[in-house]
Amino acid sequence: MSQIAASEHARRTEPSEPPPRWPVLVLLSLAQFMVVLDVSVVNIALPSIGASLKLGPDALPWVITAYTVTFGGLMILGGRVADGLGRRNAFQLGLAIFTLASLGAGLATRADALLGSRVAQGLGAALLSPAALSILTTEFTGRARTRALGVWAVIGAAGAAIGVVVGGALTSGPGWAWAFFINIPVGVLVFAAALGVVPNRPRIPGTGLDLPGAVSGTAAVALLIYGLVRAGDKGWVSPDALAPIGIALVLAVVFALVERSARSALVPPALIRRPPLPGAVGLMAFATAALLGTYFLTSVYLQRAEHYSPVRTGLVFLPVAFATALGAHLASGHLGKAGPRHVALGGLLAATAGLGLMSWKGVGGGVWSTLMPGFLIAAVGIGATFVTATATGLSSVDHRHAGVASGVFNTGHEVGGSLGIAVISSLAATSIAATAGTAATTGYKHAYMAAAIGMAVLAVAVIALLPDKPLDMGDSPMPMH
Repeated sequence: MSQIAASEHARRTEPSEPPPRWPVLVLLSLAQFMVVLDVSVVNIALPSIGASLKLGPDALPWVITAYTVTFGGLMILGGRVADGLGRRNAFQLGLAIFTLASLGAGLATRADALLGSRVAQGLGAALLSPAALSILTTEFTGRARTRALGVWAVIGAAGAAIGVVVGGALTSGPGWAWAFFINIPVGVLVFAAALGVVPNRPRIPGTGLDLPGAVSGTAAVALLIYGLVRAGDKGWVSPDALAPIGIALVLAVVFALVERSARSALVPPALIRRPPLPGAVGLMAFATAALLGTYFLTSVYLQRAEHYSPVRTGLVFLPVAFATALGAHLASGHLGKAGPRHVALGGLLAATAGLGLMSWKGVGGGVWSTLMPGFLIAAVGIGATFVTATATGLSSVDHRHAGVASGVFNTGHEVGGSLGIAVISSLAATSIAATAGTAATTGYKHAYMAAAIGMAVLAVAVIALLPDKPLDMGDSPMPMH
């Protein structure tokens, strides 16, 4: 009996994995939520900003474009900086830049001051976002990591929906400047709390600056995003779209050649060659394209065809955010059992069915009786796809490259969002311009159906993109080679 008691005592007192750092997740999620929220809030505030600063129709979109291009273009470099500078240091530096730039944007009285502040906001976000995601993937292990990634995966959907409501309330209340001022208390709170909550891990040695790779890679992504934005505005055959996209493709080839021979590559070639990260990035990009494209299209449809106010439109999106969270939660519980391939297939088939239902029944009928059922089904499926892509792509990445891998992953998200909005807006262009009659609904139906077909094609592709083997849900840390 004494041996049994001693054995039981030893089992209870042996070292165990430290408890999950959920306060870390709260802070990281709050910072990322602020970044995502900013896009929706500023979108709603655009008309007021244009009237106040006397911005014409050509200049006004740059309030969004300046931020989007800087954010997406610098994300990979921001992730590399996080590896070399220290992830908490990069997170706090990005947070400080973003918060101060928000103050500058809110105080701006001229267009150039506002646009400069928006570029600075994009720079801060490009440091903050990959650093936050890399902290999450290295501080959490096993099932806790998958659950944490599930929370992270739904932040975009929730931020986009809530941002519409908040943007409408702020613009109609204290004024458009508060679309930026709202970030300041959040940024200060998270910055101060991070000092005591987020661990300050040592810097990763050997992460020198690959200047040719940084220049070519950053320019390629920035020009690609800019070209996609212009394609949505001007059309795919417009020189405004074709020129930057063409240059971006050339620079992407240059970047690949540079990285093959670089001593300290911005993106180590082995990282891209090693599955399942490339497949997961592709999955995230196209799932984001479907979600944000559908968000954009539905927002336009509700406000133009159904005459909803921006705030009322945002309230419609709130259940969609909860549905996305539900899908992420369900998926995170099955990745260790069914495996990424099967979970992603289930999510993509649900998204296909939901988007198909939106095309078949959603347009021209009652919003809550015909449009929303399909939207909610699609959101559950896309939420499941998000967490599957994130967990699969980042859970097995070498600890030394967690920052740059997070940057690559987030870049896929940004490029996918720009692609989705550009494609969807092109397909629905006739209906977006029309005010009544068949033309006012046909384009929406075609765009929803195109999104459904895209998800079906992705469901077939995911068989080759993702592994069949269930994810390791043990409590082992990320590999360090």
